[in-house]
Amino acid sequence: MKIHKKTKLKKRVYLLLAVLAVVSAVLIVVFTLLLHRPAYYQPLDLAHSKEVSLYLTNELLPELYNGAQRQEPFNLEVTQNGINDIVARLEWPKKFGSIEFSAPMVLFLPNSIILMGTLFPDGSELVVTIAAEPKLDAAGLLNLQVANVKIGAVDITPLAGLLAERIYKQQFATKGIDTKNLWAQVMQSLLHGKAFEPVFKIADKKVRVEKIIIEQKKLTVRLAPVFD
Repeated sequence: MKIHKKTKLKKRVYLLLAVLAVVSAVLIVVFTLLLHRPAYYQPLDLAHSKEVSLYLTNELLPELYNGAQRQEPFNLEVTQNGINDIVARLEWPKKFGSIEFSAPMVLFLPNSIILMGTLFPDGSELVVTIAAEPKLDAAGLLNLQVANVKIGAVDITPLAGLLAERIYKQQFATKGIDTKNLWAQVMQSLLHGKAFEPVFKIADKKVRVEKIIIEQKKLTVRLAPVFD
């Protein structure tokens, strides 16, 4: 009888150890995937530079302003190196609620815009990757369409949507959400896939986005004048 009880106890112990081993292995895999740092994530370290991006001031803004003033359709080309020079010189890190985001990097891939950065939750460093696929519908409305969100190599798209929604509502809690505000329209497109009219004011002129072409390392936007 005692031998039978000892055998039964040993089996339970072995089973418990086996379960703990499996759980430990799963946790190790999950943490490894979460802490994964893609080799191509190499952000520029210019956050403490006091120099304004020459690409922004000498190329991009003049092309945008001059094109709008001519009141004719024109193409605005944005290079991957150029946009990274701009974003790297902004003030980082930025806080969204309790989440701190820093070291951004932008990639232009065929039909996709990728934003990468580092999150610092509770002292950890996690690389987040957000993939968007901007598209214009038949009515000319723009939808930014977030395709997926990853931390490391783990897809967290549904969770990221809920978290972004909460932060968005917190930021607008005191003053309310103005649906005509461009930032609000962009966020609604990112969060809920709501298309909006892509009309922007450049100085005293208005332009509309008519076409978006995203290629390897280059974004081309076709802009046309809007006459009130």
